[in-house]
Amino acid sequence: MVNLNMYPDVRTFTILTDGLCKEGKIEDAEEVMKHMVEKGVEPNVITYNVIMDGYCLRGQLDRARRIFDILIDKGIEPNIFTYNILINGYCKKKKLAEAMQLFCEISQKGSKPNIVTYNTILQGLFEVGRIGVANQLFVEMVSTGPVPNLSIYHTLLDGYFKYGLVEEAMSLFNKLEKNKENIDIESYNIIINGLSKNGELNKARAIFEKLSSMGLLVNVRTYTTMITGFCLQGLLDEAKDMLREIEENGCFPNNVTYNVIVRGYLRCRKINEMVTLMKEMTGRGFSFDATTAELLVKDISENPSILDMIPELHAENKK
Repeated sequence: MVNLNMYPDVRTFTILTDGLCKEGKIEDAEEVMKHMVEKGVEPNVITYNVIMDGYCLRGQLDRARRIFDILIDKGIEPNIFTYNILINGYCKKKKLAEAMQLFCEISQKGSKPNIVTYNTILQGLFEVGRIGVANQLFVEMVSTGPVPNLSIYHTLLDGYFKYGLVEEAMSLFNKLEKNKENIDIESYNIIINGLSKNGELNKARAIFEKLSSMGLLVNVRTYTTMITGFCLQGLLDEAKDMLREIEENGCFPNNVTYNVIVRGYLRCRKINEMVTLMKEMTGRGFSFDATTAELLVKDISENPSILDMIPELHAENKK
């Protein structure tokens, strides 16, 4: 472009910095921004947002904050994306005090948090166990903020189930159903998963069984969630039956599905059945994930004879 006397404008430079940041080359992106300034092309708020996001993705919050402060010093007005990027960075690092400070600053600057802002803060609060503050923030959102969408409700449901607040989660879900909110299959996946992990497998199964009558298309994640619940309870026959049911209903198990059920058999020390499933999954091009591999290595260290039951692993061990 330069050789053709087509000098890059701010948009071109910003696209370049964005590409570099997504490749993790933040320092190179900053060099590009310095080059912009030297050539008389002033970075705009989008350019700064891109650099900030790059540092946040690498967990370098101090550098991201430095970019934010430079933006302010230059008299450029941060937009809601600027705040969301930095708030998300702080929440990922569990620095909720800094995140909440920025959240409050949005309103002080005459702007308003959007759905993404609220969802990010709510996820951060649940991550550190500040459930009361999360509930207060949700009440505030309902009264003065943007109308909650399905992502917000999913965050609340996930958060409640994470801390064993099954009644609160089901109360919220029942309100959504009663108000005929646009609940999707992902909502039911969260409910089934939450109930299963909190020892309410029968309730999870009842909800699962009514999905088809509601006209909702059950996906592989729904089946895998139920299989996980069965495996957690040691109900391996039920888990295997559901594995077979997936394909009968025109769906197909994926790598996650097989790893879940293989771990179930491993934990119950049913090695012969595990080997059969292992051969089936490898035949379909799937492989053990890190969690399954770690569990298998642990079992082999405690009982080396397992290797003799798995010819493929035994051959690898001899190498």
